[in-house]
Amino acid sequence: MWIKIAGILLRNRVAFIVGVLLITVFMGFQIPKVEMSYEYSNLLPATDSAYLDYLDFHEKFGQEGNVMVFAIQDKDFYQLDKMNDWISMCDSLKALHGIVALVDITHSFNLHKDTLNKKFDIQPIFPNHIKDQRELDSLVNIIENLPFYDGTLFNKKKDIYGMMVSVSADVMNSPARVGLVKNILEITEHFSKKHNLQMHYSGLPYIRVVNAENIKGEMYMFIILSLLITTFILYLFFRSFRIIGFCLLIVLICVSWTVGVMAMLGIKITLLTAMLPPLLIVICIPNLVFMINKFHAEYDRHGNKIKALQRMIQKIGNASFLSNLTTAAGFATFIVTSSQILVEFGITASIGITFVYLVCLVMIPCGFSFMPEPDSKQIKHLHNKTVTGTLERVIQLILNRRNVVYGVAISVVILGIIGLTLMKSTGYMVDDLKETDPIRQDLSFFEENFDGLMPLEVTVDFGKPKQVLNLPNLQKLDKLSEELSKDEDISKPISLIEVIKFANQAFYNGKPSYYKLPTNMTKNFILKYASQSTGEIGGQANSFVDSTLQRVRLSFRVKDIGTKKMQEKENKLYNIVEQYFPNDRYTVKVTGSSIIFFKGTQYLVFNLFTSLALAILLIALFMAWMFKSKRMVLVALIPNIIPQIITAAIMGYFGIPIKASTILVFSIAFGISVDGTIHYLAKYRQELQGTNWSIRSSAVLALQETGQSMIYNAIILFFGFGIFALSDFGGTVALGILVSITLLAAMLSNLILLPSLLLTLDKHTTNKTFQEPKIDILAEGESKEIK
Repeated sequence: MWIKIAGILLRNRVAFIVGVLLITVFMGFQIPKVEMSYEYSNLLPATDSAYLDYLDFHEKFGQEGNVMVFAIQDKDFYQLDKMNDWISMCDSLKALHGIVALVDITHSFNLHKDTLNKKFDIQPIFPNHIKDQRELDSLVNIIENLPFYDGTLFNKKKDIYGMMVSVSADVMNSPARVGLVKNILEITEHFSKKHNLQMHYSGLPYIRVVNAENIKGEMYMFIILSLLITTFILYLFFRSFRIIGFCLLIVLICVSWTVGVMAMLGIKITLLTAMLPPLLIVICIPNLVFMINKFHAEYDRHGNKIKALQRMIQKIGNASFLSNLTTAAGFATFIVTSSQILVEFGITASIGITFVYLVCLVMIPCGFSFMPEPDSKQIKHLHNKTVTGTLERVIQLILNRRNVVYGVAISVVILGIIGLTLMKSTGYMVDDLKETDPIRQDLSFFEENFDGLMPLEVTVDFGKPKQVLNLPNLQKLDKLSEELSKDEDISKPISLIEVIKFANQAFYNGKPSYYKLPTNMTKNFILKYASQSTGEIGGQANSFVDSTLQRVRLSFRVKDIGTKKMQEKENKLYNIVEQYFPNDRYTVKVTGSSIIFFKGTQYLVFNLFTSLALAILLIALFMAWMFKSKRMVLVALIPNIIPQIITAAIMGYFGIPIKASTILVFSIAFGISVDGTIHYLAKYRQELQGTNWSIRSSAVLALQETGQSMIYNAIILFFGFGIFALSDFGGTVALGILVSITLLAAMLSNLILLPSLLLTLDKHTTNKTFQEPKIDILAEGESKEIK
């Protein structure tokens, strides 16, 4: 088959090159259409009960995660000029397109009892401009005696003052949000610089915007770095700018095809898909190295360029196909996770790797057929003394000291299993950010001073309409709120209860001691006053109870405490709620972005383990199909599973937790690491025929030819993935470092352990089924010339 493919490619080389270039031009026009992802990436499948509860909450009460929060800490905040500047700043923010509402102490309201009309007048506390310090002091006295705002808009004990800015969901899910955040920062930084204060920024919308822009910047940086590193390494190997330029052209073609397909499929750039262009650059280079090495090795034997290109396709076509198939399978298994962000990553990556294989298969033989014949300088790498010397030492090791090899391997496995037991699973909303990142530091600031930011919602369905405003029910809701607020990780609630307490305080002329639920005697008066009122109080109340007065919402904020602790927290919440609202009489649900995040992370980790198992199974089946030997598949898997154990042990010993970003390491690394195994075993099987089935000679000869490519590829992959250690995202850093280590360990395992196992097991693995090749192999002296 591969002889025919070689003939077709080389006879029609001009047509194939033109075809590739035309497709590249078409894909180039698609690239500008690819978009950044401006939406929250839901990790749960659409049918998950927790996600359905979350959607139901949104339908009844509206969006709960579109609030940005800003704050400063200033013991001299209440100064006339500063306060007027603060008011002006907030007015400018409110005027921005995309800002739905803004609440701070200067844009807050108070309730005044109108006895004549039996209603509350809703009046702003602060004017547009404060005249003098005396007026300011009186206003401060009013706002600080309203418990409704204490702990939400300000923290008196620590002199912290903040604002809550609600943003439009339409703007936040579009490119316009970048401009909105930029305008917000310009306005707030003007104030903070003028008064020499530090403004702290947080909230899910703000974090999403800043992270998305960082992702975009890193994508460009990693593309440039990966190109520079691979260019440098290729030059060290081949010493030819012509070869390097042609290789980079192939790499850019593969990347442009993949990004073009992303645009055509409507797949947006996320934290994961942003890694694909540099990943494809890194993955493409080993394909080029294997093919060019084989081409140079064949040319070095007989000096015929076309024959060398033909034999290159014949001898490594099948192995190259299978190695790319296994790499694509490693990524494609993410599709089974049912998580949109991972499904899109898996689809795009597997398509990209398919493009890598096809473009390399076409462009290398067709392109090199037009180039001048390799000179001695270009093929000098075949006789690199350092590499050949290293391979000779490896050969002596596997021939004479296999007991040492097995002893080291067993010791590594034992230490690895111990490390496996130390692994922990957890995930935080911002744990992919470095400790020094401003977003993480500001989040810690708000958690310390306002008890968290992640939305946590508790809804109670009383089963019948008009039950919410019954005083016994209000009292139970109040007791539940107080009980939950005792938790150090949960904030003071914002709910209908707090609005009614605010109204009760206003009914008693603003006395702080009356910030509590009304008595049974005054309840009807106060609710009548409230029902006659319009504006802010009506809006506040309506956002926490449905129109039938059957369902009510208690809105909390929780700290970013990690998925493991959040699981315990959710169970504790349900136990507490059960004490006040038994589930046989009420329907209670705990939801919000915090719940969706931790359940999504748990779901993702579980499914990623499933995808890893599926990747191992698929790759084993592919190798069984190629080699027709179950025993050989087992031998092939051992050198690739041990590096996975090493990586897991490193995570355990160094406290790197299992989470979505780190669990990706195993599927990606396994899919790539088996490439060396496949190329070695394919060459080993070819050598069996030329050595009259001498296992010892075949193992050594296969190592001498493929070992150099394995070493080169390991170096390229190590440094190629290593560039991700420069990321500002901890998950990307861990992914880069761990994949680099895994692939380096896999190279050593395939160079040393795999040949050792073949020599030790001897006839037990190299049986007749393995001896039957799936590809035609020409003897060294034979050739079917392409004319």
